[in-house]
Amino acid sequence: MIAQPVHATTVALFRSGIGWIGVMLTGPSGAGKSDLALRLIARGWRLVADDYTHVFTSGGHLYGTAPTSIAGRIEARGVGILHQPTLAQARLRLVFGLTTDAVERLPEADFQTLRGIDLPRVMLRGFEASAVEKVTVLSRRL
Repeated sequence: MIAQPVHATTVALFRSGIGWIGVMLTGPSGAGKSDLALRLIARGWRLVADDYTHVFTSGGHLYGTAPTSIAGRIEARGVGILHQPTLAQARLRLVFGLTTDAVERLPEADFQTLRGIDLPRVMLRGFEASAVEKVTVLSRRL
């Protein structure tokens, strides 16, 4: 039985010697998950899933994949559904919780538990111009 998908957009960046680093963008509708994903894709990231991600474990690691019904598509608010090349799955390494509220300047370490595994979580404002750089820099530190 497949668990319910997580309300999250997932993208991945390829790192030589490491492979694909998957990050989940979580948050309420309208927080900028798809918008940030589109900006990351324009910088070389690959879409895994938009809006909902199936999360599963294998070998003690978390992986994300798109539900079949939405694979290869991303919603661009105000434009419509766009077809986008996707990565079938990616190992999840980091969660970005998107918010429209102010975020702490120097936050304490935070985690999100998915399927019994903790992933580091960073809160950020997805519509900020620097959001792409923040996601990229933190992902490269892994």
